[in-house]
Amino acid sequence: MFQFTHDFIHLQFCFKDYSMMVFNMESRIRTAVLALLCAQAGLGFSVAGQQEGTCEANGSLYFVGEWYFLDSDHCTQCECTSEGSACSRTECTSLPAACIHVSHYPTDCCPRCEKIGCEYRGVVYELGQNFQPSECEQCTCDSDGIARCLVADCAPPPCVNPIYQPGKCCPECKEGPNCYVNASRSQVIPAGEPIWVDSCTKCRCHDGQDAGYWEGNRLATCSRLKNCTPEQPSTQKE
Repeated sequence: MFQFTHDFIHLQFCFKDYSMMVFNMESRIRTAVLALLCAQAGLGFSVAGQQEGTCEANGSLYFVGEWYFLDSDHCTQCECTSEGSACSRTECTSLPAACIHVSHYPTDCCPRCEKIGCEYRGVVYELGQNFQPSECEQCTCDSDGIARCLVADCAPPPCVNPIYQPGKCCPECKEGPNCYVNASRSQVIPAGEPIWVDSCTKCRCHDGQDAGYWEGNRLATCSRLKNCTPEQPSTQKE
């Protein structure tokens, strides 16, 4: 059986300059070389089984005091002691809440956070960055990795044919305020003064001063003359 302090003296005596070179080798190579040297020196060291003062793991022998990680679990580190291997497992800390790119390399115990920020609709933004994903949204990438947005509250347009201009959030009435004459929506009249839509009927669009009117109501208010038979449309104004 190989006894380190006693037999190392014999190794030094037998192999002189080679002994320190051997003990500076990587443990697996060192084990094989020592087995050969000890056999030649007639010392009782063999790699056929685990020897006193060594620990067997990862297909190798480790000497007392040596540290190593298990090949099967890179989170478990062990120390070879006189009573065998003493191991402890590293517990991975939580990744930042704002981590949006995680990598886990085969030789690492714990995953790595490669990038922090916010991902919003497939686009990545830096922490603290203000951005405008659309004309109607103003957003900020907060420190917790969540994008928080304010959406513009557009008032209902005072017309029946609003358009959206490039770069603007809320719709505009290019032709000015207007409304439908009736529920058939076949005739549109401009807002402002009352309009005679025929010889018997006069209609008026509500304007911006009529609070709440455009909340879903785009029909004119009309009055009809009694005992009147329409002949043809008129643009007569009152």
